[in-house]
Amino acid sequence: MMKAHTFAHLKAHRSGFVAVFVSVFCAALLTCGLGVLLESGVRGGVSPHLYAGADAVVSAPQALEVKEDADQPFAERVLLDGDTVRKLDALDVTVIPDISVPVSTAEGVVLDAHPWNTAQLAPYSLTEGRAPQSRDEVVSTTGAALGERITLAHGAIADEYTVVGTADSASVPSPDRPALVFLDDAEAERLWPHQNAVTAVGLIAPEGVDAAALARDALAGTGAEVSTGTARGGIEFLDAGAARTQLIVLCASFAGLALMVSMFVVSSTLSLSINARRREFALLRAIGATTRQVHVMIGREVLLVAAAAAALGAVPGFLLARFLGAQFADAGVMPTDFALAYSPLPAIAAFLICVLTARAAAAIAARRPAKLDPVEALRESESGPAKLSRGRIATGLIFGAAGLSACVLPAFLPGSVAAAGAGSSALLLIFSVALLGPLLVRGIIKVIGGPLRRSGSASKVLAAANAESNSRRLSSAVVPLALAIALGSVQFFSQSTVAAEATNQSIKGVTADLIVGAPAGIAPSLLDSIASVPGVSAANPVVRSQVLPVPSGEEGGSAESAIAAQGIDAAGADATLDLAVTEGDLSALTGDTVAVSEDGAFTLGAKVGQRVDLYLGDGTLVHPMVVAKYGRGLGFGDVTMPIQTLRQHSTDALIDTVLVAAEPGRSAEVQQSLRSFPSIAAMNQDQFGAAGEDQRRMQSWVSILAVLVLLGYLAVAVVNTLVAATAERSREFALLQLVGSRTRQVRAMMRIESLMVVGIAVVVGSLIALPPLMGIAVAVSGQPIPAISPAIYGSIVAVTAVLGFVSIAIPTRAALRKNPMDGVRNH
Repeated sequence: MMKAHTFAHLKAHRSGFVAVFVSVFCAALLTCGLGVLLESGVRGGVSPHLYAGADAVVSAPQALEVKEDADQPFAERVLLDGDTVRKLDALDVTVIPDISVPVSTAEGVVLDAHPWNTAQLAPYSLTEGRAPQSRDEVVSTTGAALGERITLAHGAIADEYTVVGTADSASVPSPDRPALVFLDDAEAERLWPHQNAVTAVGLIAPEGVDAAALARDALAGTGAEVSTGTARGGIEFLDAGAARTQLIVLCASFAGLALMVSMFVVSSTLSLSINARRREFALLRAIGATTRQVHVMIGREVLLVAAAAAALGAVPGFLLARFLGAQFADAGVMPTDFALAYSPLPAIAAFLICVLTARAAAAIAARRPAKLDPVEALRESESGPAKLSRGRIATGLIFGAAGLSACVLPAFLPGSVAAAGAGSSALLLIFSVALLGPLLVRGIIKVIGGPLRRSGSASKVLAAANAESNSRRLSSAVVPLALAIALGSVQFFSQSTVAAEATNQSIKGVTADLIVGAPAGIAPSLLDSIASVPGVSAANPVVRSQVLPVPSGEEGGSAESAIAAQGIDAAGADATLDLAVTEGDLSALTGDTVAVSEDGAFTLGAKVGQRVDLYLGDGTLVHPMVVAKYGRGLGFGDVTMPIQTLRQHSTDALIDTVLVAAEPGRSAEVQQSLRSFPSIAAMNQDQFGAAGEDQRRMQSWVSILAVLVLLGYLAVAVVNTLVAATAERSREFALLQLVGSRTRQVRAMMRIESLMVVGIAVVVGSLIALPPLMGIAVAVSGQPIPAISPAIYGSIVAVTAVLGFVSIAIPTRAALRKNPMDGVRNH
């Protein structure tokens, strides 16, 4: 009998099930889109260009393998040693070692220079002219005219070259990649800083020969990797491998947050829909329906609606993934030519997750109407549940206490660990408010309802009475609005707080007058020339990179994320840098040593006088001695090492910037003199970015994008919930009209209720966001003052308020257009 009535129930209560359908549809869309990006982190990649004609490419591993966790990519290229190349020379294939050096044109455009011998890997073929035969000859792929004299600078040291040939390949290069230029093989070797090592080796095999199989057999046990197909692109373009790891990490964390939000939204929508049918369930219980029959009926209804919604929602999820992929590419999370991987798996996973979530939510929401005594069920069908259960109150208090406790972590733990704990506390507080919402709303209404009840306006009196007697219903309207405000505020302003402190540390920490840089780096041989410029009192070279902590434990250990690192010359540090040293002596930063920030010391478990284990940017394992701790890790990176240590283990072995201190009153003179160096630019302090600024900007944009997507989902959920909650009151509106209330008075009552809903949501949402933001501010700056933009906060509140007002006003007007007698009969 229950099965036969399922479709009849769906038709009779279509407004409530439409709300459930919309919630599950949006959840499936979001889940599928994130699933596509997550799968792309495993299977996506970049098509090769220079290596497109190679049958196989041999390289060193470009990531740190971590058991039972995502591999951590190295910041620099891991080179292939000469012994490996010699083993490949014995094979019956053409072996083509490749090296790459960055050069810049006179206009500052960075090009990727390779020896002409590697052109056959693409393959590139001459379209005009001939191959280079001397150190001052090049083959261009950028359309330079034959015979043209061009200036190319490597490490800001410029040389004149003659274009003796132009070349093109069958594979189309990405316009966002540096264009290629081919040098004479001997000239490329001269510029290449790593002797007896190459970036990779391309193999071209005769017809019928498997180059990859031969290479794997010859290199067994050496650790070298052999790549074919699209995997060759990951070797040619290292950012492809880093992008895969970033996609996995970002989408996994984002998906976790999105799933919790979607579960919350679906559960609340289902609870609202089932609560609207209290009278029906009470009558079913009164005529003998068992608890199991009520559960089965609700479960079947929800399964049918959820299955249809999830199936339809998963389809546009692929379009969402494409949109998010484009935004991630713009933010620098992945290359613009990174190809996403599409398969049915994300759609299937989204379908199963959303259907199971909806079914579980239905089981929870159906517990009360299914187990109530028939008489009590009939009473509650008119007045609603008398009070919250003890279990719900206890759970809400536990979540609230846990959230507030996490907010104070910065008082006991340093930096990123405390900031992460403080940030996650927002979700705990949101869940607490969701559970305790009716109690909180009832308490607030008792405070603000007094003046309304004492007013001479019937609409105000009705609004106050309705709000106080139906706090559970009012709470269902307040909570999604408060969730949107809290989530948006925490995501936006946690990023701005960290960025503001990093910028502040960078400005305060650079005591140099000028910062010298070049488009493709500065050669070490230029350092003496810069230091000898009249008026220069100190010149401190700086190299920036990233290091990886050694994974904790040999079996199944997890790796920390990459740590921003800088290499400096300790001799010039006093005159150019102030890292706010708190322990030890920075002048001891020579040889096999390292200085760490306070946050870095906590992450690495480092103490002054002890050694730490680190993987440098090219995968080299080192064990330096900690000689100092400092406070400005956000501005300069959590690890500082002697410049030679980082430079020798970087891909191009060049200097990123030189911090120049000028004699008193001679800064402008020094800046003018430095302009005589080709390809060199001298910046002031305001133009110098903090360490890891690009990475933070990328993470900030990703977080903003994530919160915008979630806020979009929450906007739909808010409208969905408020429309459903207001539509449920059509019988109440009809009764008010029948006892003499005018339509104008009912509308005024709902406007006042809307104002209360929005006002309470703004206050509650802001109060939820404030403790986590204060905790994050303490973690990064020591002061409980987050960087909050009034414009952004005002926009969040304004959009949320408009959604709240409109979502209540429209269904109210629709309900009041009906005949009051029809409204009573239909319920």
